Amino acid sequence: MNPMDLLRSNLSRVRIPEPTNRIFKQECCVSFDTPRSEGGLFVDLNTFLAYGKDYVSWNFEKTGNPVYLHIKQTRKLVPEDRPTKKPTLLAIGVEGGFDSNEAEYDETHNIVILPDYVTLPYPSVELPEKVRLAVDAILMAEGAERKEQVAAWTADKKQVSAYAMNLQQIDNGVIIPPSGWQCSKCEKRDNLWLNLTDGMILCGRRNWDGTGGNNHAVEHYKETGYPLAVKLGTVTADLEAADVFSYPEDDSVVDPLLAQHLAFFGIDFSSLQKTEMTTAERELDQNTNFDWNRIQESGQEVEPLFGPGYTGLVNLGNSCYLAATMQVMFSTRSFCTRYHMNQPLKAAFEAAPADPTVDLNMQLTKLGHGLLSGKYSVPAQEKDDAANATTITDTKQEGIPPRMFKAVIASSHPEFSTMRQQDALEFFLHFVDQVERAHAGKPEVDPTKSFKFGIEERISCPSGKVTYNRRLDYILSLGIPLDAATNKEELAAFCKLKAERSSEGKDVSSDEIVRPRVPLESCLATFSAAEEIPDFYSSALKAKTTATKTAGLTSFPDYLVLHMRKFVMEAGWVPKKLDVYIDVPDIIDISHMRSKGLQPGEELLPEGGPEEGEANMPVANEDIVSQLVSMGFNHLHCQKAAVNTSNTGVEEAMNWLLSHMDDPDIDVPLSQQTQGATVDQSKVDTLISFGFPEEVARKALKASGGDIEKATDWIFNNPDASVSSDMDATTSGTVQSPVDAGLSDGGGKYRLFGIVSHIGTSTQCGHYVAHIFKDGRWVIFNDNKVGASVNPPKEMGVLIFLREAQQLSVAR
Repeated sequence: MNPMDLLRSNLSRVRIPEPTNRIFKQECCVSFDTPRSEGGLFVDLNTFLAYGKDYVSWNFEKTGNPVYLHIKQTRKLVPEDRPTKKPTLLAIGVEGGFDSNEAEYDETHNIVILPDYVTLPYPSVELPEKVRLAVDAILMAEGAERKEQVAAWTADKKQVSAYAMNLQQIDNGVIIPPSGWQCSKCEKRDNLWLNLTDGMILCGRRNWDGTGGNNHAVEHYKETGYPLAVKLGTVTADLEAADVFSYPEDDSVVDPLLAQHLAFFGIDFSSLQKTEMTTAERELDQNTNFDWNRIQESGQEVEPLFGPGYTGLVNLGNSCYLAATMQVMFSTRSFCTRYHMNQPLKAAFEAAPADPTVDLNMQLTKLGHGLLSGKYSVPAQEKDDAANATTITDTKQEGIPPRMFKAVIASSHPEFSTMRQQDALEFFLHFVDQVERAHAGKPEVDPTKSFKFGIEERISCPSGKVTYNRRLDYILSLGIPLDAATNKEELAAFCKLKAERSSEGKDVSSDEIVRPRVPLESCLATFSAAEEIPDFYSSALKAKTTATKTAGLTSFPDYLVLHMRKFVMEAGWVPKKLDVYIDVPDIIDISHMRSKGLQPGEELLPEGGPEEGEANMPVANEDIVSQLVSMGFNHLHCQKAAVNTSNTGVEEAMNWLLSHMDDPDIDVPLSQQTQGATVDQSKVDTLISFGFPEEVARKALKASGGDIEKATDWIFNNPDASVSSDMDATTSGTVQSPVDAGLSDGGGKYRLFGIVSHIGTSTQCGHYVAHIFKDGRWVIFNDNKVGASVNPPKEMGVLIFLREAQQLSVAR
């Protein structure tokens, strides 16, 4: 059969894509091959999924789809006098944005029919119309990969304010001078906002890190209701770049009449020079101009590394938190085994659903093979403009872009789908939660269990009797006791020097700064230290009292992750990052932190609980409460915030707290607020019909205010809900429970093998870098840059990864 007849015989397997179809044409679904790879890319003309040369036959075997569009890009020579294109938009990854004069490529297309790879040229008038229409639609369409990237970058595109067109301005004689502005309520001369209704100049909001303004502009809105303000210093002849904020809409907006509104107060915008960054520019600046000196080892002769296990990850736009975390995860035996050594790509593909791009197992296997195979860890090609030739550089690699993995892991967490910077700790917890859920039916191969450990809390009340509670966790979150600093004399001298310089109107230089140095052992001691629990119900005393709580570990995992709580809450509820170093030894022994359980002579609290009203108390999520407490909030207030936001998350609880700090009943115990609360039996029955135990259903409804949907979410977010962990527990029924059965349990001696460090004033900005000990040396993973570390910043870790010293563990 000639090629054209063969194609016509397979026309039933060709589809013309519709506008709603996702079309992949930039990256293989099961590898990181692209049209620029040696074999190009094959687009299935039935599913519109793309495959590399080595993988397209797998798709044919699985689906039977024989007709493909082959796309191949070849680097072309560029004239020496090619002009440099200037950036037209302050954005990355969007049309018209930054252009780095990258090499250009010639693109060729062919129709390929499997299994014999029969090839027909495209374009060709001899091709069937259906094929021509299908290919034209694919080539003209924006690829799904590109669509998701652009959507994320433009997600915050400004809208025209509903208040702009009919804004009422007060003729009060105010004329704004072209310079010399300051807040009318304080002396701040930066971050100033002009209210477009009455012409008041006021300072902006206070930032998380304590910088910014004093909230006078937003307070003025609350007093007057005047809706729009423009940031002075961003107003130039290019009015579209001005930063206009709408308080009632709580967002940056477009004011089409801004020129008219400014002229009302005598402002000739054409004469103004830009003196301040817009919000977008400031965000970009914070994420591209870091203090490289320490965590990135700038100035050091870092030797580039290539090969298996030394593959960089391309920054997709503020995705360094993901890159740093995943590099460490795929440096552990459990993840390497699960998604590389014991999981062939083909097996993952065959087990994947029809669309492998949405399958977590497939995308983790793809990522694992991409990072560990060495296939993509090769020196990058660079264009030599002078010689008009392509050369191989041994200084860097291109890395692989984890786009499909990011899309899958972010599908259940909207924040991670944006291009904004995120908290590496929050991402780590979300990641292990998703992997654990994916292994719900096969825990024996779940790689996250090598990170999981048990924590036991011993509570002693004044009666002398005790109770024990157990829970499972993936991280050990540690406070930082600054009073344990080992360099107090140097700190005192530095404070004196700083005061002297300040009195002279000078600043200390960066090399003169002295930071507190706190031993990791002191941080670990804070975890085990005794803590008072107010309002603890003692079944022995039959009353509320103050109890004492201590904690220890019931098992020592193969990998222990320590979270250093470097963000604390200052006076005025302003979060601040502690400028502190943690001295982390290479070997650490925490065997003394093992919980001893019920001891001879100890008497358990008797069974029995508080009165019915108290028994119906909503239950606060302890993870949310502990994170808020670590920021400096009152424990009771944190519990109320979690309960009143139905345990939906830390951010929601934080917002509730900041909005209710002055409530007259903020200090009223939860038990008094919920007396008489009952649970609707019909709602309990509904949850029971879903397959949940009655006890868990009641607890979930209490925690979610009776909302069935929120109660269902609460159950899925609290998989250990059936195991009592309430702080008012009266017996140690969980002491003998198998809550930590099956967990690995070593001797408590660990070796440091990974750190994720952060530079920046907030977890929402700045930059993350990973340093990992592998093959007998420390390696820096800074996005797509991978090299031998000269001086790893062990003291700057936010997440510290420890490996069980012997890498031998016993299943319990």
